[in-house]
Amino acid sequence: MDQQSQIKSISVLDGRYGRHTAGLEEIFSEYGLIRYRVYVELQWLKFLLLELSLATADNDTVRKIDSIYENFDAQNAIAVKDIEKETNHDVKAVEYYIKDQLIGAGLAHIKEWVHFACTSDDINNTSYALMVESGRKLVLENLSGVLAKIEELAKLYRGLPMMSRTHGQPATPTTVGKEFINFAWRLRHEINTLEGLPVQAKMNGASGNYNAHHFVFPEIDWISASGRFIEQYLGLTPVLYTTQINPNSYLSAILHSMIRIAAVIIDLDRDMWGYISLGYFKQKLKEGEVGSSTMPHKVNPIDFENSEGNAGLAVSMMEHMAVKLMISRYQRDLSDSTVLRNLGVLFGYMMVACRSTLKGLDRIEANEAVIARDLEENPELLAEPVQSVMRVYGEGSPYEKLKALTRGKRITRAELAEFIDGLESVPVSIKQDLKNLEASEYTGLAEALVERYLSEV
Repeated sequence: MDQQSQIKSISVLDGRYGRHTAGLEEIFSEYGLIRYRVYVELQWLKFLLLELSLATADNDTVRKIDSIYENFDAQNAIAVKDIEKETNHDVKAVEYYIKDQLIGAGLAHIKEWVHFACTSDDINNTSYALMVESGRKLVLENLSGVLAKIEELAKLYRGLPMMSRTHGQPATPTTVGKEFINFAWRLRHEINTLEGLPVQAKMNGASGNYNAHHFVFPEIDWISASGRFIEQYLGLTPVLYTTQINPNSYLSAILHSMIRIAAVIIDLDRDMWGYISLGYFKQKLKEGEVGSSTMPHKVNPIDFENSEGNAGLAVSMMEHMAVKLMISRYQRDLSDSTVLRNLGVLFGYMMVACRSTLKGLDRIEANEAVIARDLEENPELLAEPVQSVMRVYGEGSPYEKLKALTRGKRITRAELAEFIDGLESVPVSIKQDLKNLEASEYTGLAEALVERYLSEV
């Protein structure tokens, strides 16, 4: 899209964020949908000829059939749309277009096998399934980039101590790398789930019962045949029990998986925003950039904010589609059709979110001085190990005593040392260990957990 067309776009996915959604237009545009329909129709035609031998077809015939799809471009899609102006039916327009192409190729004798025993949704549900499969691959590519960057930062900062925050308040120390690994593990788990979900399609006629198929060719096992077509010719998973339309259970599962992925992304975005606000991370400066129209000092975490907003839009659409597309009146209604046409939009928002998060992660570096200062200024974080030691050695009311000393206030190292010296049951050597303990040393097995994760993946 040229710059003038982009700046006049209604959708931000085609306009402002067009550079982030490159590739989706080939899949989810009107052109993309028509192209997939042409592909499915031609694959079905080849299946009828080659697998079921319903008409004769030599190598030259197959080559000519394949060339219709291989040479299909935007101009051909416009030709289909011109036919649709007369038919007022999009799938029928594809059928007529293919028949015209077959006649032009000298294959008029097989043209009536185009769309044989099909209802429109046999073509549409398979086309959308192929679109979803392609869209999923693009989203997974973007997610893999985000995951790799998170793991890179986890490795880099695996041993850097950091004060954690529970309920926004100072809490037991962790390491910066371990907090990144928490997100890496969650994201990798959800990516694996998304990758493993089947994409299902049906090819079984007007009410899902192979009525026309069985009436004219009762000797053919159409249930097995349609399964072979879907698996071998389209690379999808057959679903047998349907009305006129695909029940879209597979699509709901994929969308719910992507909702969880978006939730992880939003959680990461908000945490990074907060850490930047606390000064735990600095953002690398870029010459010429401006953070505020009036406050020249600002470097805003806009990439994480942008990601959060777009991931939220994706979630709202996915939540609606995941439910709506599983519901249809009786054997079918058409309310799913207009909804399905917006599939590319949610994939677009997901891609913008992923790329914005990645951009944000690429710009950060830990501010070790600020992180260290917070640990030093909060010695009350060591109340936990002191309490644990008191329990081990039988000191009375350990939690209650430390609560009285530390709850809702900061204490000094001297006050903590005085408290430790006053313990009656704890050995002197253990008391000294407690007094020497720094909050930056009290990170448990955080670094070991990072190493374990990295070694496993």
